[in-house]
Amino acid sequence: MSKRVLVTGGAGFISSNFIRHLLAHTDHEVVSLDALTYAGNLENLADVMSHERLSFVHGDVRDPDLVEKLVCEVDVIVNAAAESHVEKSIEEGASEFVTTNVEGTQILLDAIRRTPVERFILISSSEVYGTAEYAPMDEEHPLNPRSPYAATKAGGDRLAYSYFVTYGLPIVIVRPFNNYGPRQHPEKVVPRFITQALSGEPLTIHGDGHASRDWLYVDDDAEAIEAIIAADIDGLAGEVVNVATGIDISVRDVAESVLAAVGADADAEIVFVDERLGQVDRHIGSTDKLEQLTGWRARTSFEQGLEQTVEWYRENEVWWRALTARDSVSSS
Repeated sequence: MSKRVLVTGGAGFISSNFIRHLLAHTDHEVVSLDALTYAGNLENLADVMSHERLSFVHGDVRDPDLVEKLVCEVDVIVNAAAESHVEKSIEEGASEFVTTNVEGTQILLDAIRRTPVERFILISSSEVYGTAEYAPMDEEHPLNPRSPYAATKAGGDRLAYSYFVTYGLPIVIVRPFNNYGPRQHPEKVVPRFITQALSGEPLTIHGDGHASRDWLYVDDDAEAIEAIIAADIDGLAGEVVNVATGIDISVRDVAESVLAAVGADADAEIVFVDERLGQVDRHIGSTDKLEQLTGWRARTSFEQGLEQTVEWYRENEVWWRALTARDSVSSS
């Protein structure tokens, strides 16, 4: 059945790939809301902006009047609006992250109290778990966020859950693990490695590179969110679900794989720098719960996903060089 889906932060990395997936594989209509901060880039949607089932609204999830108006017009909300630059949260503090990741979520939640929707899907983050106390991390793993960014994601996550418990709202909390793929901002590690390698620059690794992550190809994440929209809400309301592969790979191994894929010399091109504050040691997610609830399981191997990602960055140099130049100007 066709639905009208509001995607907040729709010009971001995960959300723009998700919108493109919905338009290609479903009959849903999509409303994309984005404030177009550093993470939102209209070029991410350039190839689908004229699509008859997509409408774009330039606005802020923290604007209660605008949110109220949009909520009245949709069946499903996927809240992906977030400040997500981890190093920025460490260097500048949490203020901006609190307003978007927590207050923005609160504004949406209060809007659906007044105007009910079929389901509200919050895109949380595996970062809320911190370092794995046991592996794989399931949805009952303790929340130990290790950066201001992660703490604000945990705040929005738990706020959404409280609205399910208190008001019975149809809320599903999704905790994706480390996404990578086309159109990801170069401040994230996989595109940073790729763009460094394509530029002939050393790949910089924080610490000794042993820290490992569960790397999830963004198209698989899009399929997971689509499956959550399609599943019976009675079995999903109030649930927290990981979106993961169940496999972790060290940052050092990722760097070496990038160099191999680009065609550079792994031994000569890796440089180790100081460990980042609040670093997470290991991330690996349990995949069982989401598969039981929806039948979804990741199907793209890291080797396949990395090959496709490297090819995209190779073919879209103008896109990522413009972002890198913009960031250099704004930080100077």
